[in-house]
Amino acid sequence: MSSTVHTRSHQRWTGLAVLVLAVTLVAVDATVLSLAIPSISETLRPSGTQLLWIGDVYSFVLAGLLVSMGSLSDRIGRKKLLLAGSAAFGAASLLAAYAPGPGWLILARALLGVAGATIMPSTLSLIRGLFPDDRERATAIGIWGAAATAGAALGPVVGGVLLEHFWWGSVFLLNLPVVLLLLVLGGWLLPESKDPKPGRWDVASVVLSLAGVIGVVYAIKEAAAHGVLRWDVPVTALLGAAALTVFVRRQLRLETPLLDVRLFADRRFTGAVLASLTALVGLSGVVFVTSQYLQLVRGYEPLKAGLAELPAFAGAVVGGLLTARLARRTGARLALTLGLLAMGTGIGLLGWVQQDTTYLLLAVAFLIVGTAEGVVYTLGADLVLGAAPAEKAGAASAVSETAYELGTALGIALVGSVVGSLYAGSLAVPAGADPAVAARAGESLGGAVEAAHGLPQELAGPLLASARDSFVHGMNIAAYLAGGLLLVASAVAWRLLRGLPGPVQDRQPQDRPALEKTGV
Repeated sequence: MSSTVHTRSHQRWTGLAVLVLAVTLVAVDATVLSLAIPSISETLRPSGTQLLWIGDVYSFVLAGLLVSMGSLSDRIGRKKLLLAGSAAFGAASLLAAYAPGPGWLILARALLGVAGATIMPSTLSLIRGLFPDDRERATAIGIWGAAATAGAALGPVVGGVLLEHFWWGSVFLLNLPVVLLLLVLGGWLLPESKDPKPGRWDVASVVLSLAGVIGVVYAIKEAAAHGVLRWDVPVTALLGAAALTVFVRRQLRLETPLLDVRLFADRRFTGAVLASLTALVGLSGVVFVTSQYLQLVRGYEPLKAGLAELPAFAGAVVGGLLTARLARRTGARLALTLGLLAMGTGIGLLGWVQQDTTYLLLAVAFLIVGTAEGVVYTLGADLVLGAAPAEKAGAASAVSETAYELGTALGIALVGSVVGSLYAGSLAVPAGADPAVAARAGESLGGAVEAAHGLPQELAGPLLASARDSFVHGMNIAAYLAGGLLLVASAVAWRLLRGLPGPVQDRQPQDRPALEKTGV
């Protein structure tokens, strides 16, 4: 009997390793491109707007489809959708690696988002099936969360290693052997699971959710970059908001909704989702901006820039693995709030960074941000999963993953747009520079570096100096704003999560079941 139990336990943890591989693949792809931005700018010559879309269309599409794909996984089988999505991810990676122009790269990144949306919710919902025991599941989700957050932090390191020796497309070709391994091991080790009474998959709800998320996020991104007076900003904002409103009303009427919006009546569920969303806004914005700062301002090679961000990776691993223990000692409410406070502080430190700032300050900021993100995201995912019934695990997991990917997309869009706007507003182009060169330099710091290559030294030097000063100024202001957002989020989370059980040692034995329902 004990041998059978041991075998089943071994299978569970081996299955978890496969799911960790899957979530790491998707998470790395969200940030691996950050260090390749200068190389892409030089090779494909995208405009400033195209550059932002290359960076964030992956997360936009992923966020818009996660709820739909999470619900689909409940219906057709989580393992089946995970493996199908993995194969599609490999095909889209191949297209991205050999994209002949910026438009093709944007399309390939969008297709990667579609494929990624089939992978992410399946991983978390399969964990619920693999680990019915609350404490084992909390540990498993801690490992899963460490992989998700560490994957995002590891992306620049992986990109740096590849870009040191190969062209920018290699960051996508890396996905192919991982996908192959995932298909073989996943087909062998993972059990199938799905909702026994799934109901109909409502296509109209899928369209409404996708249109709503992308419409609202697009409006926010363009408003941050160009202001609210452009005609497409209010139009897409209204259309996106209208689509989301109709989506919510439709879910309330359907017998088997795509997303049970009543879950948001649970303050624990809502607070955890908002915490995850806000934390990822900070993390992705930091990764996107500092990757450019390290290479184009400090002059680091891609590999050195990736290694410079390694403290964020190490912190994410430690934070994710220690989350369950921390939550048992302090209570989930305090742990989540402190994580958001620490993350806001770490991001705020980047507001002090200048061109010649000692690396120690950067390392401390990266370590704080990574560790805090590991705690916030892992605990948030556990609270979301614990608030939903088991048969709706896929849809609930999708909400958590939507917060993750939407936060990633918004972080790149908002932080990138703020930096870009302040950069363009303060850049001083030397007199005598060609108008086309000036326009190119005003689009991005990468554009200014490229433009300076064709100028005489008496013009190139002042242009580069002004461009770097302007970029650092924009990065500082964006860091203060993002840090402030995290501090506000900590106060909101503290309020929404009131009533959660406190530390384990402070609870009476009869209160333990209530605590264990939170998954911590």
